[in-house]
Amino acid sequence: MARPYPTFGFVAPDNVGLLTDLYELTMADSYFRQGMNEPATFAVFVRELPPDRSFLVSAGLETVLAYLEQVRFPPEAIAYLRSLGRFSDGFLDYLRDFRFRGDVRAIPEGEVFFPLEPLVEVTAPRIETQLIETMLLNTLNFQVMIATKAARIVLAAQGRPVIDFSPRRDHGADAAVKVARASYIGGCAGSSCVLAGHLFGLPVFGTMAHSYVMSFEDELTAFRAFALDYPDTSVLLIDTYDTVRGAEHAITVAREMAARGQRLRGVRIDSGDLVAASRKVRALLQQAGFGDVQIVLSGGLNEFKIADLLREGAEVDAFGVGTELGTSADAPFVEGVYKLVEDVHGYRIKLSAGKATLPGRKQVWRTVDAEGTLVRDVIALADEPGPPGARPLLEEVMRGGRALRPEPLDAMRRRCQEAVAHLPPALRALRDSAPPPVGLSPALEALRDRMYREGGG
Repeated sequence: MARPYPTFGFVAPDNVGLLTDLYELTMADSYFRQGMNEPATFAVFVRELPPDRSFLVSAGLETVLAYLEQVRFPPEAIAYLRSLGRFSDGFLDYLRDFRFRGDVRAIPEGEVFFPLEPLVEVTAPRIETQLIETMLLNTLNFQVMIATKAARIVLAAQGRPVIDFSPRRDHGADAAVKVARASYIGGCAGSSCVLAGHLFGLPVFGTMAHSYVMSFEDELTAFRAFALDYPDTSVLLIDTYDTVRGAEHAITVAREMAARGQRLRGVRIDSGDLVAASRKVRALLQQAGFGDVQIVLSGGLNEFKIADLLREGAEVDAFGVGTELGTSADAPFVEGVYKLVEDVHGYRIKLSAGKATLPGRKQVWRTVDAEGTLVRDVIALADEPGPPGARPLLEEVMRGGRALRPEPLDAMRRRCQEAVAHLPPALRALRDSAPPPVGLSPALEALRDRMYREGGG
């Protein structure tokens, strides 16, 4: 009889080893039977940028490292695999004691990177490298997609805070938490997701829903109740019935709060002509002496709409972005891949049309100008020296199956802010993506060309 579904989710420490594609296990069993478990190196990289993207943001590495430290095949998982009738007894015995004992090098979270650059490199016994592929790609592709989307929305907001409002529209409970984390790395000020705040210590934000306003006899009564209950954090949603009338009611409450020595923090507009409405609301607030009350705009926003709102003169202090952020609606996937690049027999290369790879373990060297603006990246073999003045992007993050140097989330966020700020203007444009400033070192280019001529191996 099948195990009952867990109440809230499906992946847990006792079954995460099975979060893999079947062919990973069948290949691993064949390697086991053939005695092929010597060290191998695989690389995660993205072949092409999604539409309108000129850069990507590294995210998800901490999740990957936690998985690698914890992945196991407990008795229940072994029993299920045995029931499939596909796997040798020797391989199932091997899985009983499975641990990831390999080494990992990676581009740190929050760093900007480009196609063909290795985001993560894994060196371990071949079976270990094979079994982890699905989970690595599942984790990295999603969080890179979200962090990149967030960085673009933050760029469009021109210094105004952006809040992740997406949990209700994200594709599952696990996604909501990962979106909050990745979007914070990408530059968002925080999230409405309380669990993410608890798990990661990132700031959480919230206002009220239209249902709250509708639950009271009238809008003014609702606003008064909320202000009494939350005198330090009140942001009133003013568009349930009529936005201008809602602003007038908010001003009434602001006056009452001021008389109590309190301050209305803000108002939120979630519908209608946001440019016209925000300008009317700002004028009303200023005329009433409440120019410091913030205006938050939300409702179907993305980086393109935010850029349009600001260009058209919207009055806004912060943005709440939901569906379009949590699903990266205009580019809902990043097609990262995981490929063998080196083993005990030497360099490895794939020559398939349109899907060729670069051989060997690598390093990415970044060169910037005197102001810190990115000039060029060079992908080189791991043992090559970099160009003069360039810095390496790939760092050792795991040795012998143990993660090294845990990093605070705020450090990842600052890294992203600095990296995006130092991109050339063409790479920060929201449309008409610029070609990535990436080249190959002479040695890597020569090796690739030679292996092309020789047919790969």
